[in-house]
Amino acid sequence: MKGYLLLSDGTKFHGTIIGATQNAIGEIVFNTGMTGYQEIVTDPSYFGQIVVLTYPMIGNYGIKSDMNQSKKTQVRGLVIRESDQNNTHWASEESLDDYLKKHNLVAIEGIDTRELTKMIRDKGNLLAQIVIDDKPASWSTYENYQPSYQVSTPSKYELGDGKYHIAVLDYGIKSSILNQLLNKDFRLTVYPAHTSSEEILSDAPDGIFLSNGPGDPDELEKVVEEVKALLVKPTFGICLGHQLIGKAFGCDTIKLKYGHRGPNHPVKDINKDRVFITSQNHGYMLTKDSINKEILEVTHFNVNDDSVEGVKHKSKPIFSVQYHPEASPGPDDSNYLFEEFEQMVKEAMAC
Repeated sequence: MKGYLLLSDGTKFHGTIIGATQNAIGEIVFNTGMTGYQEIVTDPSYFGQIVVLTYPMIGNYGIKSDMNQSKKTQVRGLVIRESDQNNTHWASEESLDDYLKKHNLVAIEGIDTRELTKMIRDKGNLLAQIVIDDKPASWSTYENYQPSYQVSTPSKYELGDGKYHIAVLDYGIKSSILNQLLNKDFRLTVYPAHTSSEEILSDAPDGIFLSNGPGDPDELEKVVEEVKALLVKPTFGICLGHQLIGKAFGCDTIKLKYGHRGPNHPVKDINKDRVFITSQNHGYMLTKDSINKEILEVTHFNVNDDSVEGVKHKSKPIFSVQYHPEASPGPDDSNYLFEEFEQMVKEAMAC
């Protein structure tokens, strides 16, 4: 079936529809990974977005159910250059096309993704529609306010049986991040994004973990207030959690022109004097000039654009990074951060 991709500036790309036969509208972003399309589709940080996959062939290793990062697909749609439905990998359970149809998700192929990505980089944030019936929707119909509430768990639950009790705030957490925490001596209580600090602290956690998630941190004023009250405990934040920690200490956030999305972003750990390749998925960042240097120390920066990628408190056991340290998809260079969090909790409990 023929269709087209329509950008909010009027640009149109013609292609072929795969997956569900329905229209989709969302913010258009691009991911620079060579693999990991299934993890991308199920990553809650992509909620409300149409994702351009820059690698030219997508689908060639099929789909495997245990690679999902959440219980459902999260993106609004996919844009790809060429799909391969052979899925000949030995572990594959179904083709990408079958998976998309089963989950009622539309994709469009045959698009010049190189030209499209360059356009997004030049023009910045745009909305897009995948259109199959030549009846595009009004751009005003797109709404993605406080998406972290929409992707968070509806009720709290527990995982693991480790020695140290960690309260995990789910703003759109991925299963692979939970798995990394469970690899440590932790038992987890996972809370919905709207949970009060009073309820969390009444469960006597030994540490706090603030997860990744979609959306604008400026829309989460109430969450920031709850985070402030939680920062009496050893705390580790990633991605949106990093931004919330920053805002709790008075930092400002701004929207990037086209975001950081992909498993190949170089970040320097200043204290280790080493560059790590990181997996990233965010459209907002802390502004360097707004960081109170008497309270927070910048620990990581992005080698490509010098943006802030990590901070830590100068006197309290609190730190955060802008990227996804478990890297699904991507390299596992930054797993050491989970080890540092575990050690931080152990030291706090020993005092």
